[in-house]
Amino acid sequence: MGSEMCIRDSIDTDETFDTVMTIAERETYLSTNPNIKQQIGKPPSIGDSVRLGLRKPDDGFRDVLRNVQHHHKKDNINTW
Repeated sequence: MGSEMCIRDSIDTDETFDTVMTIAERETYLSTNPNIKQQIGKPPSIGDSVRLGLRKPDDGFRDVLRNVQHHHKKDNINTW
């Protein structure tokens, strides 16, 4: 049984709150509460910052890469 997290916004009071419910429950909830609307929030961050190239690996790992690169001259190994 799947569930989702939604950000809700009350039109009357400008109150924002989070709830967790199934999609069927969400549809029922929104139809019975016309003063509530769903807001789409920011998706969760998925990914490794090193693999995405946002951050360099630490110096110890870079030393290992340099050693591998030294012994495998034909391979193109990125050591940053």
